Amino acid sequence: QVQLVESGGGLVGAGDSLSLSCVASGQSFSLYAMGWFRQAPGKEREFVSAINWSGSSTDYGDSVKGRFTISRDKAKNMLYLQMNSLKPEDTAVYYCAAGIKFSREENEYGHWGQGTQVTVSS
Repeated sequence: QVQLVESGGGLVGAGDSLSLSCVASGQSFSLYAMGWFRQAPGKEREFVSAINWSGSSTDYGDSVKGRFTISRDKAKNMLYLQMNSLKPEDTAVYYCAAGIKFSREENEYGHWGQGTQVTVSS
């Protein structure tokens, strides 16, 4: 079982940067693929980024590619999302997730954090 807790959300202006963190506790964190998803009000949850168990492969949603960077520190059981050049449309609750498979599909992730709010003002 893996427990996930996100932090780092907040209110920023358009063009600013923000870094999200996710700390994992429990067994076998280093064996899991990790992902970031987000959900804006009135919208479905969408894929943001994923990283495989070793950190050697990453994937990004088209709307964040080139602006966001995912990384992990297995020694510290940490997952990160560096978000640059933020836009108002990035406003959402951001969720950290852990799963067996490196995937864009949220149903491949069996463990989820409670989410952290990111609000980008124009």
